[in-house]
Amino acid sequence: MSSKKWVLVFLVTVFVLAALLAGLNLATDPFGAFGDRLLHWFSYDETNNPRVAKLSYLEQHHGEYDSYILGCSSTSSFPVDGFNELYDASFYNLIMYGADMRDCEKIADYLIGHYEVKNLVLNVYLDNGLEYDEESDRLTKNLHYKEDPDTSALSFYTRYLFADPRYALAKLKALRTDTILPQTFDVFDEQTGCYDKRVRDAEPIGAMDSYLERYPVFTDYPHQSLSLPYTDACMQSVAAIKARCEAAGVNLVVVAGPVYAEYLQNYQAEDVAQFYQALAAVTPYWDFSSSSVSCEPRYFYDGTHFRNNVGEMMCARIAGRTDLWMPDDFGTYVTADTPASYFTDVLQPTALTDSAISTRVPILMYHHLAEDVTNDEMVSPEQFEAQIRALTEAGYAGISFDELQAYVLRGEPLPKKPVVITFDDGYLSNYTLAYPILQKYGMKATIFSIGVSFGKDHYKDTDYAMTPHFGAAEAAEMAASGLISIQSHTYDMHQWPPYEDGSAAVRENILQLPGESEEAYVEALTADFTRSRAQLEAATGRPVDVLAYPAGQYSTLAQVTLQNLGVHVTLSTNPGINTVVRGLPQTLTAMLRFGVTEDLSPEALLEMIQIKNDGNSRSCFHHFLYLRCILWFSVVSCKKKNQNRRKQYGLHKTAEWQRHPRRCHGRHRGPACKPHRAGLPRYRPGLCPVAARAAGQGHAARGRGPRLAPVRAAAGAVAHGGNGRRGPAGHGPRHGLDPGHVHVHGHRGLRL
Repeated sequence: MSSKKWVLVFLVTVFVLAALLAGLNLATDPFGAFGDRLLHWFSYDETNNPRVAKLSYLEQHHGEYDSYILGCSSTSSFPVDGFNELYDASFYNLIMYGADMRDCEKIADYLIGHYEVKNLVLNVYLDNGLEYDEESDRLTKNLHYKEDPDTSALSFYTRYLFADPRYALAKLKALRTDTILPQTFDVFDEQTGCYDKRVRDAEPIGAMDSYLERYPVFTDYPHQSLSLPYTDACMQSVAAIKARCEAAGVNLVVVAGPVYAEYLQNYQAEDVAQFYQALAAVTPYWDFSSSSVSCEPRYFYDGTHFRNNVGEMMCARIAGRTDLWMPDDFGTYVTADTPASYFTDVLQPTALTDSAISTRVPILMYHHLAEDVTNDEMVSPEQFEAQIRALTEAGYAGISFDELQAYVLRGEPLPKKPVVITFDDGYLSNYTLAYPILQKYGMKATIFSIGVSFGKDHYKDTDYAMTPHFGAAEAAEMAASGLISIQSHTYDMHQWPPYEDGSAAVRENILQLPGESEEAYVEALTADFTRSRAQLEAATGRPVDVLAYPAGQYSTLAQVTLQNLGVHVTLSTNPGINTVVRGLPQTLTAMLRFGVTEDLSPEALLEMIQIKNDGNSRSCFHHFLYLRCILWFSVVSCKKKNQNRRKQYGLHKTAEWQRHPRRCHGRHRGPACKPHRAGLPRYRPGLCPVAARAAGQGHAARGRGPRLAPVRAAAGAVAHGGNGRRGPAGHGPRHGLDPGHVHVHGHRGLRL
């Protein structure tokens, strides 16, 4: 072949390959640069580069919004609904991972110049003084050319047309394999712009030690010494945004979001004080940066992202609401007249003690009372009364789940020694035998009724006789007493296999059936609970927002579905004492219960549920974080205490943790990010992290440790097992699936 033909073939080949690559990227649009007009799946696009995809989305939908939220990834927990109500507006969250204030300035300028803007909420995070207008040629960091006057349309579209095809292939693969429940920090909710954190918000949260067991990033926090060289440049951009808003009549709300106390240790105290003082000189702002909330790991998803619940607290503070609990030191309106001492003192928050924000609550689980006890789910009336008498004499007060919710959401106090009495299934003996005893001792209880058995003594109107269940009249009488709450045990997801006719799959519990699609399962669960709620609310006239999982089995998908239906409390059958935390409704998820049997003596019952207020529930981390300025005698002995405690209560790691290659210290670094040296624990006996800094215990530069991320589990996995979430602040390719495991704690029959 002649040289001319070789050149021609080469050029044609290059052209064809280029055309194929451009066509692939145009069709799949993995960055949303072209508006995702074919696949219409902005969620994944926004993950690759929300700077580009969100503007493309707004070009098609900007008429639905009149207000916007700007900031880095921690801004994702700013509540869109809360701000909508506060300012009578329609907000869209334009958060971008790793955003600096120059990014925010450019975007604000574009929004005001092209759209009708009513409000702008600007989150000024401490990292905005660390990075400013960072030069980057990565596709994942580029602004849309319409927002960036330094970028031409030709160069912009050319780069995304000929992007690495692996991005497009990853989107196609994910489009085929993705489930209803996305990974945490993996996708955005396209209608709000926020990270979709349903999985993390459905996870049970309880005692500190078990939480740290699941998320070791809090106990082995990576550190290095950081400075804030761009404080002045950052404030110039804030001033520019303020000036543009004033000129256009846009209401600007500036907020400094919460910063985790351990992360704050990366910076010199004087630099931090200077940063926030400089912000006050430019504009008034709401300061949430450092408070007792910053010292509590359970209020954070990871070291750089606070929970949605905290965002709701912020909005409530700005609105002046008093119907939502929050610490007294959380949120201060700062102006140029704020004394300079504030900016030093605010860096030394007083950490909240366990007793200030949490309490331990045992829950007892009964089923049926009978004189003739034949199995472990039956208790005689005499033994039941002896147990209830022992509880009252020991100072325990029965409480309802309404009272638990009031404690968690509004901070209302609970009795010194609370206990929750529950009955599963809704047997008639709950009314004829248990109810009079509960009345005698003034003990509250909750009964979980199976809807299909409500008021019946035969299984689903068949010829199969079963233990009688109470009906509407009995439920109404008990509910009217104020002692008894009737809640859901599902309508018909607690079936009895031997007596089903085989015409349909048997639902013994609330989990998905084999081969059942997620969509069909959600529809079935929604229909079942809706029917159960309607039945019980009609009978009692009381709200139904609590559900006990049949046989204690549950999944992340079930939990999320029920939350969407307004179920605020769910219960498992796993044994243990619950730790409920103010401000964290997740502590009411999959609550633990002790099963009570006939052979459990009153003395043994009291020993089983004994609530000790001696601090034994705290981990090493919890002690140093909350007992600031008090020295420990030995870190080693504390670790041994924790190990023994984990053995005692069966605590164990619930997911496999692995290094996440695309995320470093809360800022998106892209696939080229190199792992840093493993970070060393920064814990100093006796001092809160912030207090340690204020006391002059500076730290040398240390390698920042790698972020850790658990492997995702299938949607049907048990929620407290490996329900699969992307690790702290994680972005990037999806991990493989881990099927997780299902815990079965069980009913042993009592239907007949």
